[in-house]
Amino acid sequence: MFFKKKQYTGSGSLSKIAWQRFLKNELAVCAGIFIIFIVLIASLGYLITPDPTPFSNNQILEISSLKPGSQVQFLYVEKNEVPEKKSFFSKMIWGQKNSYVKVPFNSYRFVEDRIILKEFSVDTAEIDHREIEYNLADVCYAVKAESINFESNSQEIRCKRINGELMQLNVKKLQERIIEKRIDNQTFIFGTDRYGRDYLSQLIIGARVSISVGFIAVLISLFVGILFGALAGFFRSWVDNFIVWFINIVWSIPTLLLVIAITFALGKGFWQIFIAVGLTMWVEVARIVRGQIFSIREKEFVEAGKALAFSNFRIIFNHILPNIMGPVIVISAANFASAILIEAGLSFLGIGVQPPMPSWGSMIKENYAYIILDSAYLAVLPGVAIMLLVLAFMIIGNALRDALDMKTSLAKE
Repeated sequence: MFFKKKQYTGSGSLSKIAWQRFLKNELAVCAGIFIIFIVLIASLGYLITPDPTPFSNNQILEISSLKPGSQVQFLYVEKNEVPEKKSFFSKMIWGQKNSYVKVPFNSYRFVEDRIILKEFSVDTAEIDHREIEYNLADVCYAVKAESINFESNSQEIRCKRINGELMQLNVKKLQERIIEKRIDNQTFIFGTDRYGRDYLSQLIIGARVSISVGFIAVLISLFVGILFGALAGFFRSWVDNFIVWFINIVWSIPTLLLVIAITFALGKGFWQIFIAVGLTMWVEVARIVRGQIFSIREKEFVEAGKALAFSNFRIIFNHILPNIMGPVIVISAANFASAILIEAGLSFLGIGVQPPMPSWGSMIKENYAYIILDSAYLAVLPGVAIMLLVLAFMIIGNALRDALDMKTSLAKE
């Protein structure tokens, strides 16, 4: 019996083998799908959140601490100001202020040119709810309050809009417009927090922070780590000694302590936390790149590049680095998970992302006291989100390590 030996030509075949090995790992594929899902909802952001205001920070204290699945009726009262206009991408990234005020209520009735609401209460059996009334024209349009004039004989309202336009409105049509377009029943899937903010919206925008911190921190760590590791591994001599000395100094400082120090130096904020986390994660990348280049710098193709008078940087970046990216990709997945944990820890301590921007870590900090009460989900939900996302990246890292191990894969083939 004759066996035909498989021939592998070029890097494309090895990449194909690695990809096929990765796809055979069902757990890793599920983890990848989960990460893609989180990245997608984080990218869409305010386009899909129930609360599209900046930072999803629309606070309605009357509906604070509602249970998951609660339903509330709202009257949308138009603000008496010129509405802000934003482009599609601007709204997706930064959100948009509401052009109306959301007023929760239990019931309503019309009286001539007014709508009278019974103030919202979870206990609908109470009979002493405070009543609030609004002019019908003021609910539907941005008008000047001093210009509203109701004529009971003709059942019409005359008023002037903010832009100076004079309007004569029929009361009956205004009532129909309010019923059709200004009254809505909203379901809070994950309830509300103690400030009356939609908790699902907070979780979605919090995901954006975690993904952004991981992505930018990994990019910074790759840039610095690959640069220092490549210089140390290729040139050796005093360059290697100096970079290794510097790596050991940074390595000897506890990561969290170093991040806290950098955060205090740069200040608290969204971008500062990216830089602080990224500048503490490059040492692992540098050590791996340095070690890989040590094992590959004496290979024949490197010597051939020197014989052809290629520059050192061309040899490093065009010929050596593409051959050692496997371990770098694996450590990047682990660093992504570490960055998410570090950001959550810093936000929990109050020195990470600052309010009103939501973060999974700050959400746990604000609600951890509810763990012993009947609203433990307020702290559990962001905690579970952090755990699942970190676990997904660790699974991806392990799967990539196995898939990129070409010696094992070729032996099995």
